[in-house]
Amino acid sequence: MVELNAHIPEGPMAEKWTRHKFGVKLVNPSNKRKYKVLVVGTGLAGASAAATLAELGYQVESFTYSDTPRRAHSIAAQGGINAAKNYPNDGDSVHRLFYDTVKGGDYRSREANVHRLAEVSNQIIDHCVAQGIPFAREYGGNLANRSFGGAQVSRTFYARGQTGQQLLLGAYGALQKEIANGSVKMHTRCELIDVVVIDGRARGIITRNLVTGEIERHVGDAVVLATGGYGNVFYLSTNAMNCNASAAWRACKKGALFANPCFTQIHPTCIPVHGDYQSKLTLMSESLRNDGRIWVPKKIEDVEAIRAGKLKPTQIAEEDRDYYLERRYPAFGNLVPRDVASRAAKERCDAGYGVNATGEAVYLDFASAFMRYGKEQAHVRGLDENDDALVKKLGQEVVKTKYGNLFQMYEKIVDQNPYETPMMIYPAVHYTMGGVWVDYNLQTTVPGLYCIGEANFSDHGANRLGASALMQGLADGYFVLPYTIGDYLADDIRTGPISTDSKEFEDAEKSVRENIEHLINNNGTHPVDYFHKRLGKIMWNKCGMARNAEGLKEAINEIAELRAEFWKDVRVPGTNEEFNEELAKALRVADFLELGELFAKDALQREESAGGHFREEYQTEEGEAMRRKEFQYVSAWEYKGEPKDAVLHKENLVYENIEVKERSYK
Repeated sequence: MVELNAHIPEGPMAEKWTRHKFGVKLVNPSNKRKYKVLVVGTGLAGASAAATLAELGYQVESFTYSDTPRRAHSIAAQGGINAAKNYPNDGDSVHRLFYDTVKGGDYRSREANVHRLAEVSNQIIDHCVAQGIPFAREYGGNLANRSFGGAQVSRTFYARGQTGQQLLLGAYGALQKEIANGSVKMHTRCELIDVVVIDGRARGIITRNLVTGEIERHVGDAVVLATGGYGNVFYLSTNAMNCNASAAWRACKKGALFANPCFTQIHPTCIPVHGDYQSKLTLMSESLRNDGRIWVPKKIEDVEAIRAGKLKPTQIAEEDRDYYLERRYPAFGNLVPRDVASRAAKERCDAGYGVNATGEAVYLDFASAFMRYGKEQAHVRGLDENDDALVKKLGQEVVKTKYGNLFQMYEKIVDQNPYETPMMIYPAVHYTMGGVWVDYNLQTTVPGLYCIGEANFSDHGANRLGASALMQGLADGYFVLPYTIGDYLADDIRTGPISTDSKEFEDAEKSVRENIEHLINNNGTHPVDYFHKRLGKIMWNKCGMARNAEGLKEAINEIAELRAEFWKDVRVPGTNEEFNEELAKALRVADFLELGELFAKDALQREESAGGHFREEYQTEEGEAMRRKEFQYVSAWEYKGEPKDAVLHKENLVYENIEVKERSYK
């Protein structure tokens, strides 16, 4: 019988983490050398965890399906990382960051975890500065900050539009140092296929070498999953095409619980879909909403003229533009949280005001920013502030300094110059707040199995605020897991060596080989992508930005039928004993076809609207999300052989330090 116990420490909120660190069991330095920890994933969470654990003295083996750890998807993060440093002196604090994060998650996150995240945020910045991360700086040398959605303060540290890349290089450098020292053994082009549980404890993993196809067994005293989110269940998303949910889903098949799968984030600032043969979508950083204003034409005839190519957006007069976020949410304007901005864009496009050929795009316009910054620069330099051409040029130079690589990326993809014409954007699947259920120690319901970063559910509730993903990944890896994993390992010192010849390893490998042989020998008529695209359309149309009971019931049935068809009719060319990307994709899509059904099942039972989960039946008269008190819990699902048979466990969410009220950004 699974029992959910979050192990939240007693005491005042501001003292829980400090008290807990003192209360956890310690492993003495000589004993740490006797333990081996397997860390799967080398993004911000995985790389920082592996490096820190190795530096503490543990034996560490690190696994990535990429050819180098620095190719992890964390490298794609653009806009920044939050912390409560309050450098701009605008009223920020640890408590305000805590409050904004819980509110932004629509009161569906665990209070204690979020407060800990806010507490360690400042340590992250200090640590990364010490590593040499090239954060942007003010003229006087202080670290610069900018604003992100869901906050009325500037708390986001950034390195132009490359923050994820720079932070990952810092963690990668720390990891490489430990690899060079021999304390980390690195396995590249190696994908987790199964988790091995012996006597109820995680003791190892089964992997597949993506180059040779070799199936390998790896044993450890603990296993850490840092494998990212499941956004690619939608096929089209901002995630890299290799991103998948297999490690997390295989863990759930071995006893871990999957929490809140329906809480998926739709990012409002992405380049719109342009065709049926597109393989992924491109994110434009939320930081652009600091200076860009989002609008559509007020008149439907102007929309039609723009679509027909008879009118340019720059020809639309200011009074004929609907800056709908500023109109609907005057207090936050263009910096409302992502779920709010995404639904507002959908509402305008559904009403017929979408500005591209598909009718699914709105404008992100920097014209006002060019003039505002330009006038400031002209004044500083003693130039003519009334020369509009000069002012615009000076303003563009400022914007180029702040966002230049993002503007360049947009122009390369869309073949339009965003300095001369507004960008076109539309919401797309981005991040997943749901994930493997973990307690306060980041341990799953399987002892010895830990889950960190985006792969777990713990910090973001129903909606993640921008720039909090990087914060969580580094907090878990550098400052949380290294403390909490010792609490488990300290009691495991007498276990002794574990053999990879045990029955549990034999059975796990046998199951893996049977699945692979079935896929290779199936000789169906359709390739893997045929099924993945169909799954993606079901998910987007019926489990996307808006959901309803009828559509979700249809999705559950359609996904189950598609999964049965997949196993009967998928065609995977080649063999297992070679580099076979189609086989790797087939194994991942097989897991998506199960997780997708559980996603829809979770969304159906959650009869409320909260954050990224918007049920059409539960909205206010103004079209805002309507939470219901009876759903103030984490939905944690236990695998029982089929997604339809999954059993729901509830972790009730208790708020002692924050008043739960209707979320408003007006």
